[in-house]
Amino acid sequence: MQPDEDLCLCFHVTRRKVENYLRIERPAAPSLLSECGGAGTGCGWCRPFLKRLFEAARKNEADAPLPSSDQYAASRGSYIQAGKGKPPVA
Repeated sequence: MQPDEDLCLCFHVTRRKVENYLRIERPAAPSLLSECGGAGTGCGWCRPFLKRLFEAARKNEADAPLPSSDQYAASRGSYIQAGKGKPPVA
């Protein structure tokens, strides 16, 4: 996943925005990433990925591996169709 691609597909929060939020605000817990444009508060699909970025930032790791944007979107589609999350109504 590239920096300017959406990590939170519900609220269109990019990976870059989350990484900058982590760098500048230094939240104490992954749940506080919701303050970054509502990331993680929609269908819930991005929460494990937000946590992965949080942990990488905490360990001062340069990059947290995430799937390609195509894989990410396709897997999220399956997640939604399986009834595991519901995107917000636009």
